[in-house]
Amino acid sequence: MATKKKVASPAVDREQRDIMFDNMTFAASEAYKLLRTNLLFSMPEKPCRIVGVTSSMRGEGKSTTAANLAYTVAQSGKRVLLIDADMRLPTAHTKVGLKATPGLSNLLAGLSHEKAAIQVSPYYENWYVLAAGDIPPNPSELLGSQRMESLLQSLSEIFDYIIVDLPPINIVADALVISPWTDGLVVVVRQNYTSRRALDDCMYQIRKIGAKFLGFVMTDVSMEKSGYGKYGKYGKYGKYGKYGKSYGYGYGYGYGYENAEGSTKGKKSDAFIKATGASSAAKAEKQGQKSDTEK
Repeated sequence: MATKKKVASPAVDREQRDIMFDNMTFAASEAYKLLRTNLLFSMPEKPCRIVGVTSSMRGEGKSTTAANLAYTVAQSGKRVLLIDADMRLPTAHTKVGLKATPGLSNLLAGLSHEKAAIQVSPYYENWYVLAAGDIPPNPSELLGSQRMESLLQSLSEIFDYIIVDLPPINIVADALVISPWTDGLVVVVRQNYTSRRALDDCMYQIRKIGAKFLGFVMTDVSMEKSGYGKYGKYGKYGKYGKYGKSYGYGYGYGYGYENAEGSTKGKKSDAFIKATGASSAAKAEKQGQKSDTEK
């Protein structure tokens, strides 16, 4: 296990602070641990797992999910790097409480080097953060460059996990251009917020470029409906559009998998990961939309 540091809360709004890292509820913490485990089993032979976290639209909680996932991976003792590749509206550095620059854009532009840009998280000594850096005029070109591919290859030799916070797929092409260099994408879906049309468009784009889809993380799920607290009852969750049934387990978590036609005989790479315990994370997104600049 990693050594925990004693740190002050980062300078984020109260709702955000109350659902992140040390302040996560037990249900949310267990849900992220189960998400971590599913990612481990979905890529069992990878020496470094590069996971992109995105969404179909803004405000679904993907940056909060990426940060909490990196925190949870660090808890297990793995060396993890959180990269803020949302260079249009970066938020990772504020969530963790680190400086904004230099960062990814500075590295890709040749204006900085890894030692100066990669910061150690104040929470765990094995958790590192690469902030977005200065906002560039051409994020898509930087992310799709040969320099970005080389950077990920170099970093994969140092870390066990690389979690990449990506912009929403339906808004800009940034997430799609970097996806070939990841081991797969996790799509964050906010219940009663994400439209089926938006999710359809998002999944179409992912399939179109042939990116590996690892699964969904559903946020903003009410604790009453999650099944948490009923340890002996495995409640069944309903469908979200046509992409998957999920099967409820204790601690407000469920997973399953389907193919594009809705059959439960789909590939495991299409695993439907539903971290309902992370609903508290999206609750802050819902309550603090005005203060959260996340895409």
